Amino acid sequence: MHVPDGFINAPVSAVAGVVAAGAVAVGLRGARRELDDRTAPLAGLVAAFVFAVQMLNFPVAAGTSGHLLGGALAAILVGPYTGMLCIAVVLLMQSILFADGGLTALGVNITVMGVVTTVVAYALFRGLTRVLPRTRRSTTVAAFVAALVSVPAAAVAFTAVYAIGGTTDVPLGKVLTAMVGVHVLIGIGEAAITALTVGAVIAVRPDLVHGARGLAAPLKLRVDGALVDAPAAAAPSPAPARSTRKVRAAGLAAALVLAGFVSFYASANPDGLEKVAADKGIDEKVQEHGAADSPLADYGVKDVENARISGGLAGVIGVGATVAVGSGVFWSVRRRRTPEEPTTRTTESV
Repeated sequence: MHVPDGFINAPVSAVAGVVAAGAVAVGLRGARRELDDRTAPLAGLVAAFVFAVQMLNFPVAAGTSGHLLGGALAAILVGPYTGMLCIAVVLLMQSILFADGGLTALGVNITVMGVVTTVVAYALFRGLTRVLPRTRRSTTVAAFVAALVSVPAAAVAFTAVYAIGGTTDVPLGKVLTAMVGVHVLIGIGEAAITALTVGAVIAVRPDLVHGARGLAAPLKLRVDGALVDAPAAAAPSPAPARSTRKVRAAGLAAALVLAGFVSFYASANPDGLEKVAADKGIDEKVQEHGAADSPLADYGVKDVENARISGGLAGVIGVGATVAVGSGVFWSVRRRRTPEEPTTRTTESV
């Protein structure tokens, strides 16, 4: 759903840029409370993982593909503020290095793909975890539903922006119907990827999943055949902090494999926005990307003729650049946290 230059007029793009900048500022402040010495490097890894998975377009309908937006996944793993920053970092790297998503439309993309998806997904996720049983399975189910809803929500948000600042005169009702319809299908793929990833991390290290903290059920004891809450003294003491080195290594390896190898087998069909834009005439005034001459434009390395090698190298470079920039940003945010801003991390797990 990367919006290119020319879809939205300059005034609305500028306003969206201001909104995105404000959201990033709020995210930076909120992330200071979410990050600690263990999760700061993991946040950079989450950004790189989202970048890698976004390269894996999957078919959703005849001639149409979709890809992960990542807002729900990032918000659940590292928190809504940090998650929004993760998506902003990904979109910035994609626009500057790979000419994916317009430079003038960067504010629109951050607002639609970063802010809307994380806010909608995390609000719904939190609401579901409060009413569902406090188990690992219910957390994964909540992640699935939140991710599913976040994608058509982003489609509605784009349509609203287009209604205000679209550069072509098209029937908005048809655009909304087409955008929501195809992105519901894409949302199913998003939900599956999100649930599988969240479930896998919870199974190994639930303490590293932001959305799973504080969800531990109280310790139960069986007394005369009945389960009763254990007294406070019987509750186990908090476990000592565990190293995240293995998790970081596994996550980085997965991102590199996905971007460097699996991406070659991604669907070549246009994604949901591209297909709707072509069908409805939204793309009549699309402009060439300002970074079209980038040596990594269109996710290939310039002058490398072998498509498999070119795309793989571009993916690996993108993962490396994203994890470096993301980790730098989040370490900087972490170091700026004041003593009056305690981290939200707890020792509870699902």
